[in-house]
Parts: sequence; C-alpha cells; structure tokens
Amino acid sequence: MFDIQENLKKLPDSPGVYLHKDKLGQVIYVGKAVSLKNRVRQYFQSSRNMDPKVRAMVSQIEEFEYITTGSEMEALILECNLIKKYMPKYNVLLRDDKTYPYIKITDEVYPRLIKTRRAEKDGGRYFGPYSDAGAVNQIVDLLNRIYALKKCSARSFPKDFRPCLNYHIRQCDGICQGDVSPKEYSEKIEQATDFLRGKTKGLLRHLEEEMEKASEALEFEKAAEYRDYIMAAKALSEKQRVVLQDQKDVDMILVARGEKKRYVVLFFVREGKLSGRETYDLQSMEEDASEEILTAFIKQHYSTSLRFPREIILEQLPEEKELIEEYLSDLAGHRLHLTAPKKGEKKAVLDLAKKDVVEMVKTIDQRVQAKKERQQMLGKAIYDVLQQMGYEEGAYDGREYRVEAYDISNTNGVDTVGAMVVFEGLQPDKKSYRRFRIRTIEGQDDYGSMREVLIRRFKRALEDDGFSVLPDLLIMDGGKGHVHTALEVLGHLELDLPVAGLAKDDHHRTRALVFEKNGKTEELFLKEKPLLYQYMGTVQEEVHRFAIEYHRGLRGKQMLTSVLDEIPGIGPARRNALLDHFGSVEKIKKAEKEELTAVKGITEKQAEKIREYFHC
Repeated sequence: MFDIQENLKKLPDSPGVYLHKDKLGQVIYVGKAVSLKNRVRQYFQSSRNMDPKVRAMVSQIEEFEYITTGSEMEALILECNLIKKYMPKYNVLLRDDKTYPYIKITDEVYPRLIKTRRAEKDGGRYFGPYSDAGAVNQIVDLLNRIYALKKCSARSFPKDFRPCLNYHIRQCDGICQGDVSPKEYSEKIEQATDFLRGKTKGLLRHLEEEMEKASEALEFEKAAEYRDYIMAAKALSEKQRVVLQDQKDVDMILVARGEKKRYVVLFFVREGKLSGRETYDLQSMEEDASEEILTAFIKQHYSTSLRFPREIILEQLPEEKELIEEYLSDLAGHRLHLTAPKKGEKKAVLDLAKKDVVEMVKTIDQRVQAKKERQQMLGKAIYDVLQQMGYEEGAYDGREYRVEAYDISNTNGVDTVGAMVVFEGLQPDKKSYRRFRIRTIEGQDDYGSMREVLIRRFKRALEDDGFSVLPDLLIMDGGKGHVHTALEVLGHLELDLPVAGLAKDDHHRTRALVFEKNGKTEELFLKEKPLLYQYMGTVQEEVHRFAIEYHRGLRGKQMLTSVLDEIPGIGPARRNALLDHFGSVEKIKKAEKEELTAVKGITEKQAEKIREYFHC
C-alpha cells in the first residue's frame, strides 16, 4: 500500500517532474516543479483554497512518483514528453487527431510538388497546414500543370527509360529524356514556391486572362475550370488586409471562448502577411485560466513542429516567458521571441485576428455540438453493450470509450502478422496502432497467433513498457473461439476487461457481437442497433485493412528481394542500390553489363554474376 504522507517526506528539494496516479495506476496528471518537495506537498494540504478541478484530481490520487532533473529547463522538456506519452485526463491537452494537409516540395534533384498529411524532417519543403483539402488538391494540380512538373517518383533515368503518359500529353517536359536541365527545372520550382509563399498576383492574372479567352471562344467548360482554379488559389492565399513591414514569419495565438468550451486559434503571418489560421480543440476545464491554456498549447504544439516563426504574438505574456523562449529557441535553432504588442502594426494585426475569432466561434460551436451529440449516441450504445456484458451499472455518464480491435493475417500460415487498432469514441487513434510479427507460432494457427499478440500487448502494459492505456472494450475479428482465447490470456495476466467477438453470417458479413457471461456464450444482433452496427463495421474494416496492409508489405518485400539475395556477392547494401537505380527486379534482369556497373558499388565481376544468374 502506497503511503502518501510517508513518501511526501522523501521528496527532494530539487527540480523535476511529478506524476499523479489513480487507483488503477494510470497517470492522471503530469507537472513540473522547481522544487519537488514544495510543489507536490501543496496538493495534500488544505483543500480550502483549491479550485474545483484540482480538488477533484486530488481526490483520485492514490500514489505519485517523480523524476529529478538537473534544471528547470530539463524539467520542462521532460514534462512535455510525458504529457504526450500518457495524455493525462487532468492536464490541458492538445487534441492532435486532425490531420490537415500540407503541400510538399520533395528533396530530389528534380523535386515533385505533392499533397501530404504528414510533415517529416526529410529535407522537403512544407507549406501549410491548410484546412481546405479541396483547394489543396486543385492547387497541386494547377501548379503541376502550369509548370509541367515531374509527377513520377523515379529519381534516376537510365538510357532506355521510357517516358510516361504525362510526357506524351505534354504535362511533363521530359526530364527522363534529358530535355530539361536541373537549373531550368529549379527555376520552375521556385516560381511554384513563390506562389505558395503568398506571391499570387502574377499567377492569378494569368488564370483570369485564360478564363476570359476560353469564355470568348465559347469554351465554357474550360472557363469554369479556370474559375475553380482562381477560387482555390484565393482560398489558400487570400489577399492580405494587413502587412507587417519587417516581412518576418510570425505566429499569433488566441484563446477563443465558445458557448460551452474554449479553443486555441493559431494565425500564421508569413513574409509579413496574415496568411491562414487553424483551430485546436483542447481538453481543459472551466477553471483553467487562459494563460494556463496558452502555455500548455505553446509547449505541446511547438515541441513537435517542423517550422518555427521568429516571433509569437500573444494577448498577454506567460509568467514563464524567458524559460519558454529559451526552450523554443533551442528547438528552432534560432532566437524566438514571445511578445504582447500594445500599439503599432502588430497590435493592428492582433486586433484583426481577434475580430475574426468572434465570428469563427459561432460556427465552431455548431460543429462541436453536432460531433458531441454523435459521440454521446455512440457512447450510450457501447455503454449498453458493456452493461449487457456485466461491466457497467447505473446511468450512462456521457463518457467516450476506448475500443481496441485485433486481427490476424497470413498466407497459408506463412508470414503471419497481428494488428491492433484503437478508437477513441468515433475517431481512430492512429498513433496508438500497433503491428506484431508472429514469432512463436508456425503454420496456420489463428488462435495461437492471437494468444501471442495479446500476451505481448498486455504484458508490456503491466510492465509499464508502452501500451500503458488499457481499453474499455476489446474486439476480436472472429467468433467465440477468439473471445475465449482472449479471456484466457487476460485471466492468466489477472486482468478483467470486456471482450467481444465479431461473428459473421454465411455471406461473411458481421451479424452479431459474441461474448461470454457467467460461463455461457451470448450474442447481440447488430442489425437491430444501426449506429452500433455501422461503428463495429468501421472498426472491423479498419483492423482488417491494417493487418492486410502490413502482411502484404512484409510479403511483398520478401518476394522482391529474395531473388537478388540468392546472387553471390550481392548483400543488402548492393541489393538496395540496384533496386533504387532500376526500380524493379525485372529491369535488373534485362540490364546490360555496362548499365549494372553504373550502379554505385557494383563491380564488373558482380555485374557478370548478376547476368549469369538471370541468363544461364
């Protein structure tokens, strides 16, 4: 039994991070302190002066632990990492499940311009994120067409490289044929980049002229196409109403208050122009001060950012201004300032943003309310299932449930893999997805494979080695046999969690949830519950997709490389070099000796062995 009072006496008078846990051992709050001894003790003194949020949290604390650090800066960094890891219910949390698209210019000799939903540190240039995905699609298409940019993913072009359809219909200038030099192509990329940076006048003028020409020639479909491009261009980069003379990249952050909750709104000022905004939903409570919300957002948002401004404009500065500036400057690699302007052009831009927020909140509340109603309906449906299984009692309290689903995939017992997907309410939590390559089972044994997956998953949870958040409901993509297997594993690990299987009809369509209660197998027919039927179908499709995708990738990779691995002297490095150069085993098979030796690391002797292997 953890003795809180005794452990309070052991706290050091040094900086660090503390973690409060509930009776299940789940982390419910992460905080940092200059003095762990003084800060943690405050929670267990008189509750008279505590706000309701802190009082509620303290009532659930069964134990705490702490990690000492060498400085307050180290504590701040560790706090950010632990909040992202545990997502504690009493911390102000950034909901980062929205995946707004970016426009990316790839890091290649002949770069491509593409849409992506994942920004990575891969040398590419990213623009966005944008909230209008449709406009992004149209702009990517427009810029690729106007500047005839490369669309294929090939990075090298041997002599016999055949051009694709884009070359023949004049939507690519023939880089693969040597018709365009890197310098000429680079100039086109820079023109497209200028547009994405906000220099839109020239391109808009060109589009308007082309639209007028098409209209005068009675080519109305073509004119409508140009009109759509113009609208998309304006949606991505509106004509600015306020300009900062210093042409600096600046972010502005405001807290917006709706009728029932608050949001953080991030405005982007790029090259001196107000160029966009994004809205973030936070897990916070009414008692949280705006300053606390802003501080939490800044630390969490920028700790995973790939692009940093030179300045962040706020309505008021946080108490930890100097510490946060130092932290963000280290991440950015340049000096970053927090400011709260009282006059001048920056104050004018801030006031403009504040007016914008007032109008924006009206529509946000409507969307959030509609989403909340859907979540409530689904939550009640899952609650009813759990109640029928004997895991809930009383009235539904409005919570969202965490559902984990599992599936096994293989080809005749070969390359067996397991997959786990996670849903928080209506939304998939893709950062929590996991893949398992089966290690201990040979042949086609779905039950044995599922047993291995569940043991690995829940043993790691018990050992606090990842997978720390337990689900409210486990879903097996299978019937009572899979349910029984899961219950055996959980029983062995002394875990009591609800498990249900997805039973199928003769047409392989899900017809019922199967579960065990009091030693008997029971079924809940889903067609009688349309919302639950649709939700379980979505979960089943997602886990099946994730498992198949992993299995095919694993299988395909082995099939692709196994032939080359059999050639003497061709190891992984040379194999990968060959595949990068030629793109496929079939092209390697047809290559001449001179073409093979053009690949880095391939000698004449090795080229001869490759030729002998394929042609003897």
